Amino acid sequence: MLYRSRSSLIKEKLIHTIKQNRLITTGEKLVIGVSGGPDSVALLYLLNSLKEKLDLELHVAHLDHMLRKDSYKDSAFVETLAKRFDLPITLAKINLKALLDKGSTEEIARNARLGFLFQVANKIGAKKIALGHNFDDQAETVLMRILRGSGLYGLSGILPKRDISGYQIIRPLIEITRKEIEAFLRSKKITPRIDKTNLEDLYMRNKIRNRLLPLLKKEYNTNIQKVLVNLAQSSGADYDYLTKSAQSIVLGKKNKLSVAKLVKLHPAMRRLILRQAIIDLQGSTRRIDFQHIKELEDLIFNRPVNSIVDLPKRICVIKKKKLLCFLHK
Repeated sequence: MLYRSRSSLIKEKLIHTIKQNRLITTGEKLVIGVSGGPDSVALLYLLNSLKEKLDLELHVAHLDHMLRKDSYKDSAFVETLAKRFDLPITLAKINLKALLDKGSTEEIARNARLGFLFQVANKIGAKKIALGHNFDDQAETVLMRILRGSGLYGLSGILPKRDISGYQIIRPLIEITRKEIEAFLRSKKITPRIDKTNLEDLYMRNKIRNRLLPLLKKEYNTNIQKVLVNLAQSSGADYDYLTKSAQSIVLGKKNKLSVAKLVKLHPAMRRLILRQAIIDLQGSTRRIDFQHIKELEDLIFNRPVNSIVDLPKRICVIKKKKLLCFLHK
């Protein structure tokens, strides 16, 4: 009886998140990214339980990064789940080890995974992709970004929905804790695949999850995760308002901004517009930190015409007499 009540509660929270953030509308086609781990498996079960009610067309997608010797078992597990629910599935694999000299493992894996999901969505004509990020992931992300020196956008953490490359990424589990997900899976007698590397302190996120958050919870604030999630929600609302305000300010053509108008803006608006110009050029502001934005402001106010600032991912910004020009090298 206890497990049934937990199962009912998690479904209610999921529906609340979907409605509050307008993540899904009736009759939509969704790609669900399923790794085989607890979060994505719970997401698959829950969305499948809403399939008839919301008239959803679901498609399972799984990418094998081939980083572990037994990763093929994850693919087989996900394929079995899809067959159990009679859902179409797309399986693929990529030799991520061969790409590791091009950047960090986490960033390369993320880009490969998103690229794969976009391909699947494009193939089946879907506009939305559901991922299994949860409440705990949110807290970890905010803390990680604080440690890296993030601004307001970074403090927004993992947004419930986000538009990337013409698709919308949605996260229906973002208000559900890892413990609730594990309890739900136990109630359904589901044993997900477990990536043992998540238990090792190989990456910054793992160190935060396994060492720093438990320390903060024990020694400083037993409610630290909720505090961090509240910070994300507050920052997200503030950032959304400021972004919409910044988008109403016209400073020139795409990738070319008026220097004279940039000088007159409040720093908050100016910095948002600079970030948006970078997004317009490369699709995101990944690897762009506050120091880069300060360097662009120095370019605007202090450096002579034809001065150049080089940014990550082969972006350069040139100061002309009247315009600030954003270019790919």
